[in-house]
Amino acid sequence: MNIKRYTLKSGSLKNLRIREEILGPPGPGEVQVAVKAIGLNFADVFAIWGLYKAAPKDEYTPGLEYSGVVQATGAGVTNFHPGDKVMGVTRFGGYTTGLNIDARYVIPLPAGWDFPTGASYLVQTLTAYYGMKNLGEIQREQTVLIHSIAGGVGLQALKIAKALDCFVVGTVGNPSKVELARTNGCDRVLVRGPQFRQELQAALEGRPLHLVIDTVGGKYFSIPFDMLAPMGRMIVVGSSRYASVGNRPNIFNLLRHFLTRPKIDPQILPEQNKGLFGFNLIYLYERADLMHQLLTELDGLNLPAPHVGHIFPFEKLHEAILLFQSGKTVGKVVVEVNA
Repeated sequence: MNIKRYTLKSGSLKNLRIREEILGPPGPGEVQVAVKAIGLNFADVFAIWGLYKAAPKDEYTPGLEYSGVVQATGAGVTNFHPGDKVMGVTRFGGYTTGLNIDARYVIPLPAGWDFPTGASYLVQTLTAYYGMKNLGEIQREQTVLIHSIAGGVGLQALKIAKALDCFVVGTVGNPSKVELARTNGCDRVLVRGPQFRQELQAALEGRPLHLVIDTVGGKYFSIPFDMLAPMGRMIVVGSSRYASVGNRPNIFNLLRHFLTRPKIDPQILPEQNKGLFGFNLIYLYERADLMHQLLTELDGLNLPAPHVGHIFPFEKLHEAILLFQSGKTVGKVVVEVNA
């Protein structure tokens, strides 16, 4: 199978290069997938910049999720056949037009979903659900704060919370994103700014704050952490304030945010009965059985399809990443393979 894939050695987005090569047949337990759409994630950006510890040190292909069509199956694979439409996750290697992947990390594309929608589901939804359910122990009718609620993780977290009849306060970085959050059922939407503490207090209307999904960091971590109810939980799944637009990270921006990052004294956790967790999706990738258990539970929630906000052609991946870095996107940013 002739394929094209992006490769780089971490450090700069400018290092991305397209390589053409022949992909051999799938090995035992693998499926070969012709990739039709690729989902972008913040982990991709930090890996490309050399700031993601799980990324390979040598030249590699970035990308964590994709959708496509099965081309061939290896020995022992009985649950997939050539022609099946699928979506999947990979521990890097997703920025490609074709790949061989362990069949455990591939699932059927739901009926009625196109390829961009399939490439928008797994990373964001598993991140949101594992953080809220397994770590946050979300319960029905709780009060939840979700940062970056108009983004990929945020919208999926919102749908999960509303499926459990929770009261949801969401934050966005730009007023243009407010309507999308409201349309998807967010009860109160705040534009992050200098009055955030007062605005969050008003939005809660006296309700206890049970769970926070933090993707921003800084004071937007510290303020709701202070407001957590007894036995409330803060789940950190990202820190977008470190992001900037460009081929390389803004070192001064990184340093400023690093030096002003919140510092939590562990002694206050038992004193205030609060919990603090953090994780990334590589943890789930290494536990395929748990991943499938979570996906089965998610099926039971009957969530609406993810929101695809922006689609770029495969050859415009660089431009797609620059837009993604800007914070001006809504929903998922997807790169589509037309070949």
